[in-house]
Amino acid sequence: MRFVLIDRIVDVQPGRSLHAVKNLSLAEEYLADHFPGFPVMPGVLMLEALTQAGAWLLRDMEDFANSIILLKQAKTIKYGSFVEPGRQLELKVELISDAAPDATFKAVGVIDGQEMVKGRIILTRYNLRDKNPHLHATDASIVAGLRDLYATLRKGSVGARAISRTPEPAGVKLI
Repeated sequence: MRFVLIDRIVDVQPGRSLHAVKNLSLAEEYLADHFPGFPVMPGVLMLEALTQAGAWLLRDMEDFANSIILLKQAKTIKYGSFVEPGRQLELKVELISDAAPDATFKAVGVIDGQEMVKGRIILTRYNLRDKNPHLHATDASIVAGLRDLYATLRKGSVGARAISRTPEPAGVKLI
């Protein structure tokens, strides 16, 4: 993933829906060019954020069975207003149908009750080993990284993960 466009997964209803958030910060490098003097989140990245939300729902419901999940088709995508830095885009995806390898979602991105992007997306999924059995280890490596990222997104931050870990037994010295 070049851009991780989800900052936190707020809620998952396994096999049904996922609610996540994207906090848009002026520090995001693509805003320097889109547009100078009037930075806004590009529509294609709003669509990508919805795609990532749908992919996390699929991974959760299938226990990370596939290393690759891609946008196959975007239907009836409509954009509302601009998403400016300092705003939080709420991402909501609902699974409509799952005819593996494809899954269809109803998706919407909302700020303060106003729809900024919405439509239907179709995602497809597979493993690299499906075409080349020698890539089994690559699939495993990708999935391991995705599991770690998912844990962070579900708990909110690396700091929250560290706090939630079981403390060392008394008398154990940390180096």
